[in-house]
Order: sequence, then C-alpha cells, then structure tokens
Amino acid sequence: MISAPGPSFTEALTASGPPLVLDGGLAHLLEAAGHDLSGGLWSARLLADRPEAVVAAHQAYYEAGACTVTTASYQATFEGFARRSIGPDRTAELLARSVELARDAARRAEARTPGRALWVAASAGPYGAMLADGSEYRGRYGLGVGALERFHRPRLEVLAAARPDVLALETVPDADEGRALVRAVRGLGVPAWLSYAVAGGRTRAGQPLEEAFAVAAEAEEIVAVGVNCCAPEEVAPAVAVAARVTGKPVVAYPNSGERWDAGAAAWRGPATFTASRLTEWRRAGARLVGGCCRVGPEAVAALAREAAGSARRVH
Repeated sequence: MISAPGPSFTEALTASGPPLVLDGGLAHLLEAAGHDLSGGLWSARLLADRPEAVVAAHQAYYEAGACTVTTASYQATFEGFARRSIGPDRTAELLARSVELARDAARRAEARTPGRALWVAASAGPYGAMLADGSEYRGRYGLGVGALERFHRPRLEVLAAARPDVLALETVPDADEGRALVRAVRGLGVPAWLSYAVAGGRTRAGQPLEEAFAVAAEAEEIVAVGVNCCAPEEVAPAVAVAARVTGKPVVAYPNSGERWDAGAAAWRGPATFTASRLTEWRRAGARLVGGCCRVGPEAVAALAREAAGSARRVH
C-alpha cells in the first residue's frame, strides 16, 4: 500500500500547531565523532571523503526529534572549491550530493518511524563563509548587491535542482547580502528562508533589523525569515522584529551561548541554550526552532520534547 504524501514544508510551516524543530550544529556533531574539519571547506569536505558520516549525523538529528535537517553545503561554493583545485563539474556533483545524503537520512528515519513528515533544507552560507576568515560574521565585503547575487546564484541553481524542500539562506551578516540572496532565489521553484546573524539587536554589519528583514517582506520565494548563529538571548527580540516587519513565519536557531576565544582557540563561558527558552521564542513569533554552533542532538531532543509538551498544554 502506498501511503499518501505528507504536507510540504511550506504547508507545515504555515499550519497551526506546535513549533517545527530544526537540527543543531552539523560541524559540532561531526567533530565530536572524530572527523577533522580543519581547512576552508569545513563540513563540506566530508561530502567527498566521508559521505556516510554526513548521513549518520543527519540521522542523529532526525532521531533526536528534528523534522528538518540542513545539508553539509554551508561553505560549498564554486569559487571556494576552485581555490582547492576542485572543478565546477565536481563542485556541482558535491552540492547535489549534500541534498541526496540528507534525503537518504530522512528515508532511513522515516522507515524507523513511519508517518513522520521530514524535510531537507539545503544550506547556503554567506559570501564570507567561502573566504573562511571570519568575515561571515562582519559583512561589509566591499561588494555590491549585483556581485553578491552573481556569486550566490550558480550554487543555488544546483541546490534547487537537487530538489530540497527548502533553501536555507543562513548566517547572513549584512542586509545588502540579504537583498542579493532574495534576488538570487527568484525563479528557482524552491521556497527559501532568509536568516541573519545578529548581535546587539542589529545585523553583524550593524544595520537595523527592520531594514534587514524588509528586503524579504514582499518576496514570495522567501517563506520564512529569522536569525541563527547568535546568542540565545538575541533571539526573542529579533524574532519579534522579523514577524512584525514581514508577517512571515519566523525561524530561530541560535548557538549554544558559549563564546569563541580566538586567541586561545577555545570556547569560553557557559552554554545558555535551553529548551525552556522555547516559550519566549514562540511568544515572540518563532515557528521553526533549532540550534546552530555547539548545539547537539541532546539539546535538540530537549527542544523537541518541549515543543511536544507545548502542544499538549495548548490542547
């Protein structure tokens, strides 16, 4: 008997019910499993070297309760791979593989728990992620909107052709790059979310969040907006702005709350990411919630339990 197809990602996003749960940090989980992610390609290097490790990491998040995982393509770009002597055909193959591996993990998770609706988000990081020099957290690259659109469009075309459920335009530090990404996804036939990295109530480039979210307000391809790769404390006020400015569902997936000490090359301070924050995030308007850097399956599982509990409390 063939089961009826479940809801699309966009249908689930706009339906009533408990928040949808996103995965956590992919690189964090892969490093914890003993994989070396040093170098400019980060987790994308495993697309070629250890694809089974990528599938296992995605599976771990699905099994923790996430309904959506993001692919290992955050730093995968034609320019970045070319710098490491990987040609355009091979780059396109690896970009498509990132979606295929996540889809494989979804099929395995669905086989273990029939009836679950699971989705794949194809990750596309900012221009600065290709540079691998920290500029993804600053923005202001000295490039115009047109140049940024031309940079992003080729890999987004390849990712879209692999048929993910949604494109995750994430860790965007700059409203100008947000505008370029909104243009770059036009006509691809795949919905997208646009998520900014924020600090101090502004983009990492220092722009007001109202300005940053406004670039997506009228874009029908952008089905959700939000924030990621930020401190948990930044989420609620930013989510409220995103919801107010755009009227769209909001995505939120912050870091653990620890701080990176570049001099010591170590994480400092306590983790402040807790599932109990979900109530505040949801009240502010968050519809899709998860974690980013240093947030693993245990934290995602706690978030999924909290989300399920919030649904029971409502009913």
